[in-house]
Amino acid sequence: MDFNVKKLASGAGLFFTRAVQFTEEKLGQAEKTELDAHFENLMSRADCTKNWTEKIYRQTEVLLQPNPIDHTGARIEEFLYEKLDRKAPSRITNAELLGQYMEDAAKEFGPGTPYGSTLIKVGDCERRLGAAEREFLQMSAISFLTPLRNFLEGDWKTISKERRLLENLRLDLDACKTRLKKAKVAEAKAAMAPDFQETRPRNYVLSASASALWSEEVEKAEHELRVAQTEFDRQAEVTRLLLEGISSTHVNHLRCLHEFVEAQAAYYKQCHVHMQELQKELGRLPNAFALNSTHSMAAAGSAAEGISSPVETDTLKIEEVQAPATGTRKAKVLYDYDAADSSELSLLADELITVYTLPGMDSDWLIGERGNQKGKVPVTYLELLS
Repeated sequence: MDFNVKKLASGAGLFFTRAVQFTEEKLGQAEKTELDAHFENLMSRADCTKNWTEKIYRQTEVLLQPNPIDHTGARIEEFLYEKLDRKAPSRITNAELLGQYMEDAAKEFGPGTPYGSTLIKVGDCERRLGAAEREFLQMSAISFLTPLRNFLEGDWKTISKERRLLENLRLDLDACKTRLKKAKVAEAKAAMAPDFQETRPRNYVLSASASALWSEEVEKAEHELRVAQTEFDRQAEVTRLLLEGISSTHVNHLRCLHEFVEAQAAYYKQCHVHMQELQKELGRLPNAFALNSTHSMAAAGSAAEGISSPVETDTLKIEEVQAPATGTRKAKVLYDYDAADSSELSLLADELITVYTLPGMDSDWLIGERGNQKGKVPVTYLELLS
């Protein structure tokens, strides 16, 4: 019990001494040991690294999980699983959930209907997009977020702890310097020779005793200063080595940044491939809007020409086909198309062609003309213009 009381009293005295030294420095009443310019630059660089790493880390989390509510819930879930020393289950993405809803809706509407079959195709694509997103999130967390968090929660906490210790030892050192300076001033005053005519013999004895006491105080202060200087120098070297390690941190974060960019590029490329495949699949499905336009054109052409006999598309001779006087329209090609035989016309994306229909033609096809070339073209590859 006595030992604890003494330790507590010693700690309180040390805290009070540091507080007095800190206050006097702020008031300009005490000298402060300044660190060299290189050390100051290292500390400034470390502070800058910590601040920007923290901002990049937080914003990357927002990018990967935009919804603040979901983000908070995910962090709480990760924290609980981490405390239980268990791996958190993978969370379903919004795209996967949307795909699931679309597929469920297709079952209700009927997978054989145009709307239902399209929902199935789009829902499957959304599921694949969601799976790609989940993989991207996992890769980003492992290769980018985890190293940044390890720096903030590990290396930076160690650096901060050593810097606080260095600052405390610096206050102790400056307090020892101040104490030594005051002891030397008091020793000099006590050593001044008294006046023989005005001073009694008894005062000589007191003066000599005081001078000896102050000499002992100076020696004690000098010893404490040497000890404080040694501890400060040792801690300064430890802190310097940690601060110089920030360069290695930059190299590590640079490598992680490259991995994050590669993961992001692969994710967007995969999404682009999935969307292109979806567009091609939708191009093969019947388009209700295009079919309505085709039927309207067929009715208009039949009324204008008075043609009542059907034309079989399988016996259609393209070279004998003549464009009707009315009922032709311009169409923009949406995708490239390679003709399967001589009766079809190959298409290039974004080109404009003239299209029309003939009585009895399959509703999925139109006759397209480009200059002297003509042939059957699929309706789903076209955007009919007014």
